[in-house]
Order: sequence, then C-alpha cells, then structure tokens
Amino acid sequence: MDVTMKKVVEASYLTADSAAHYRTILRYFYHQHERMRDFISPEEILEYMRSIAVFADYQEEQLHQQLAQLVKWNNLIARQDMTNAKTVEEYKKKRFRYQSTPYTIEIERMLIVLEKKVGDTFQGSLERSQFDRLLQSLSILQQELEGSLAKKAEEYMRIWEDVFRYFQTIRSSTADYIAYINSEQTDQRMQTEAFLVYKNQFTTYLRDFIVSLQNTSLQIKERLDELSPDKLGLFFDKLVEHRQSIPRLEDVSSSVEEWRTEYLEYWGSLRQWFLGSNLQQSELDVLQWQTNEMIRRMTRYVQRIGERQQHFRSRKNDYLHLAKWFVDTDALEEAHKLSSVVFGAMTIKHLQLDEVSTDNLHTETWEENPVMVPLKPRTNRYREKTKPGSMVSNEEKKRLQREQYLAERKQEQVLIEKYIDEGVIKLSAVSKVEPFVRKVLLGWIGKSMASKNGKVKTDYGMVVKVTIDREKMILLDAEDGTLKMPDVLFTFEGEGESR
Repeated sequence: MDVTMKKVVEASYLTADSAAHYRTILRYFYHQHERMRDFISPEEILEYMRSIAVFADYQEEQLHQQLAQLVKWNNLIARQDMTNAKTVEEYKKKRFRYQSTPYTIEIERMLIVLEKKVGDTFQGSLERSQFDRLLQSLSILQQELEGSLAKKAEEYMRIWEDVFRYFQTIRSSTADYIAYINSEQTDQRMQTEAFLVYKNQFTTYLRDFIVSLQNTSLQIKERLDELSPDKLGLFFDKLVEHRQSIPRLEDVSSSVEEWRTEYLEYWGSLRQWFLGSNLQQSELDVLQWQTNEMIRRMTRYVQRIGERQQHFRSRKNDYLHLAKWFVDTDALEEAHKLSSVVFGAMTIKHLQLDEVSTDNLHTETWEENPVMVPLKPRTNRYREKTKPGSMVSNEEKKRLQREQYLAERKQEQVLIEKYIDEGVIKLSAVSKVEPFVRKVLLGWIGKSMASKNGKVKTDYGMVVKVTIDREKMILLDAEDGTLKMPDVLFTFEGEGESR
C-alpha cells in the first residue's frame, strides 16, 4: 500500500478529547529530546504536569492511562526500567521509561513552526541575498566538478545541502510573500488611504528586488546550463558514498538507485525553477511578472485614492483664481483666448471617417486626401429623395429555373428506374449505388416505418411498399463508403394520379 494512503495514527493526539493533556506531555518529551534526554520516567512527567496551574490536580493513574494510549498511537516507546528494581514486587510492576518516536518529534517541530506564524496570513519575504548565496554555492559546485573530486564525500554533501537550503529558502519565502500580497486582507488594506504611508516603502522594496534578481538570475541560469545532469554523475556517486558511510542496521544496498534518482529529481526541480522547459514557463519568469504586476497594482490603487481625494476636495479657491485672471484681461478677444486655453473649445464637432488611407499614426492630418461626407438634416420630417423605378418582369428567370428543376428531377427518376427490376428493387441484388440513390432509398425506408401499411408515395408519383428483412444483413456499397444494414425489398405497386 502506498505510504501516502496510510492513516497517520501518530496525529490522533491532536484531536482527541484530552488533547490538552496529550499535547502538554508530548511537548515536554520534545523539549527533552532537544536537550538530548531520550528516556523520561513517569514520575518526572507527573511532577512537570502538576507544576502547571491548570493541571494541579493531575492524578498518577490518569497519567499511566494516557501514557499507555500514546504508546498505542505510536507516539511513545515504552522501555522497562530494571535498574532501580530493589524487590520482586517492584520488578513485577513493570516500571517503564518512555521515549518519543521520530514521527512525534517531527509533528511537534512542525507545530512549533506553525505556532510562530502570525494569524492566518502568509509571511515570507523577497530576500535578495539568498540569490547571491545560491550563485556562490553553484560556483563552488562547478569548481569542484572541474577538479578531480578528490575531497571527502562529506564535504560534497555539505555543498549539496548549501545549494538546496538556499533554493528552498528562495522558493518558500517568495511564494509566501506573493501569497501575502495577493491575499484578500492585503488587497483591502491597499485600497485604504492608510496605504499611502507605506506606498513608497513597498515599491522601493519590490524594485530593488527586481533589479537584484535580474543581475543575479542570468548568472544562475548560465551555471545551471553548464551543470547538466550528465556532468553530475560522479558528484552523485560521492553523495551516495557519504550516505552509505553512515552506519545503519538496515540493508541499504537496495536504496542506492533510489538515492541517485532522488538527487536527480532534486536537481531537475532546481533547473525547472530557473530555466523552465519547452512545455512550461520557468518559475523565475513567473516571479518577475508577479512582482511587476504588484507594482502596477499598487500604482493603480494610489491613483484611485488620489482621484477619490481630488473628487471630494473643494475647488473654490481654484475657480476664484481663474476668475481673477479673467478680471485682469483688458479686451474681450483676450478673454476668449484665455477661455480656449483653460476650458478648451466650447462647440466642437467630431467627425469620424470610415475610410482611412494609411495606418501610419505619425501622418499629419494635412497630408491626408479629403473625404466628402454628406450631412443629413437632423429633423423627423426629412426624407431622402427617391426616383420612381419601373417594374421588372422575372418570368423568364422563373421559367428557366423551373425547367432546370424539372430536368434534374427527371434525371434523378431515370437514375432510380435503372435499379428497378420487374417492378422491385432488392438491395441484396444491387452491387453498387450512387450516394444520391442511397439517400433516396433510406428516405423511403424512414417514411415507411412511420406508415401503418409500409407504403410510401414518392416524389415521382409512384407508390412503393417497403419490406425490411431484419434477419438478413447486407453491405450497401457506394462511391463514398459502405453501409451495413438489413436487406430491404422495394415493391412498386402503381403510379399516383399526378403521374
């Protein structure tokens, strides 16, 4: 069974009824593990629990029950303590000391990280120095690959861990900061006037990050282009050698290929983040686009806030200042000129032409050819003048179309009669038909199925009885394909009155 589908029993203590007790006990185990104390006695745990005011009346029997439950959930490992047993009765009581499991330590470590988060918002940052450190680590890795790889395997593992520690910091911190900026809470705060105080700080922070990113990212891309996965084969061997040198009781021979695949996938994710692929854009380009988009969004918000403030601001003093300009003018003509500058043309008409002689935006108006635009009076009683026209007779066109139609129907009828043998058409006896004939025959079959007696009056005035033999299947060949269908017998019983 896949480990991702396995039920994580070790996390049951987080949602149990006595979660406060369980979490306090395991947090104490975690702190002692960090101090390199692995085995803890129940007496020590009981003393710690009673030192907390909320658990002052904590009972020993309750402690043993909860420790047994934590052992059942694989959070603790019980180990019988036989060193302090002075009597047979003490030995029979099975005094235990407890050790936390690796699962529990990692869960508590994760919870501590989550508890440091502020509220429900993302944090993160756009650290320029992390890109410089990653570039430095990649340069060191490239220098080692150009050498003979004669150092200890432990030193190469340290270089590998440095590269991916900086990469992980870049990936997580930038993703969290982008999510913080794009969150609904931050978006709402940006639309308030209080955001104007932080506007310059935000834009400067983002612009400096983009400039540093552009200077460093090109060098990182060059390093990654040169460090192809094929060149890292010997380096991966050193990493595997280091992991094999760590003493394990399990058989690690089967894990060598898994480790090599793991390193190759990690390196592929690093290259994908910076270089992208033929099918997917790199995350670095996406990060640059998102950062620029954040700057544009902040600029739009600042502009809207400014427009909103301008809308509610009184312009009384501006109008009084303009009025003083008009009072100081000596002539009416001078006042007209001042008005044209301040307010623009009062009665201007805009004409839009459908015909454009050129697509050049820099062409002057005077260089264009004049276009005549007829203007119609804007009144309801205006009607365009029309000239009386004569009636044109279309009898000849109608006659020609009718003759053409009858000729086509006659030709179709002759084509159908070609397949009639002694008043019947049996499809199994027909070798090949024209597509038009197949369409007509299928139309007769469809109409006959809607008729009670299976008879159909055709467009040519004939009456046809259609009999379908569903037990016998045939292949009806035509120029455009073959149709598999039941055998059908068409019997022509007579002609209609029109015929």
